[in-house]
Amino acid sequence: MTVYRPKPNLKVLLAAPRGFCAGVTRAIETVESALARFGAPVYVRHEIVHNAHVVNRLAAMGAVFVEQVSDAPDDRPLVFSAHGAPAQAYAEAKRRGIALIDAACPLVLKVHTQVKRFIAQGRHVIVIGHEGHPEILGVMGQSAGSNFTLVESKEDAGTIAPPDVPLAYVTQTTLSVDDTHAIIATLKRRFPGIVGPRKEDICYATSNRQAAAKAIADLADAVLVVGSKTSSNSLRLVEVAARKGRPARLIEDPAFDELGDLPENGVLGVTGGASAPEELIETLLTRLAALFTLKIETVEIAREDVAFKAPLLHAS
Repeated sequence: MTVYRPKPNLKVLLAAPRGFCAGVTRAIETVESALARFGAPVYVRHEIVHNAHVVNRLAAMGAVFVEQVSDAPDDRPLVFSAHGAPAQAYAEAKRRGIALIDAACPLVLKVHTQVKRFIAQGRHVIVIGHEGHPEILGVMGQSAGSNFTLVESKEDAGTIAPPDVPLAYVTQTTLSVDDTHAIIATLKRRFPGIVGPRKEDICYATSNRQAAAKAIADLADAVLVVGSKTSSNSLRLVEVAARKGRPARLIEDPAFDELGDLPENGVLGVTGGASAPEELIETLLTRLAALFTLKIETVEIAREDVAFKAPLLHAS
């Protein structure tokens, strides 16, 4: 005789907002539209967004991902990723007559514009961000020469020795809000004449998702963040939850990844990075439903209605 064993209960708090931001949606739709218009293959410089599920789906449709403009042919469209690109990449595409479609997030391009303005003013630019991240490579590639100093931490901000010229700072758009404020405060204390952007560079989506992660972490026993290890904003969500004293894990593939110790008859917070498709959240909930009797609630801290226009095709 089969003995029925009731599943333990689990309350799931879904963060809102979570998942795709306007820049990610625009970038993905740009590749899809290019494939529909030009047919396969369409080349993409770098992963269009930092999520393997998105990249693999687009690759199956005919997108070919390359790391450099030199890896793409002259006679096929080339899409620049949401992270932005250095000026040299634009120049090379133009020189070779490549049909360029720029899917860089408009908020990243705003940082590029700020950098160019600061350098035109004769300022040395302190760039706050993560070394090697494609967004930072694009920002620091807006000008040749030694016009930049990279700062990754508050400790860096306290020790750097920039040249004795007027200073400015910009930041990566996907950083920890709290860490970045501390870095900027240190820079302003050490260099009182430093100037920054009129409006902070950390984008609305990053700020909103971190605030939502804090809200669910305050109420949960543990937090799962759906996203990629290469996604800066996803990693920051894990840090935000962990700083609230909650066990927090990054889940790249909700269908197969180890979920860790889940709180039976407890509360689990769930969110997703800005490049994580909502279907991955649904996959995670389906898997949890096989293990627990779920009660699902949404914790909403903001509503987002931002949308960006599709980029134009620049036929060089």
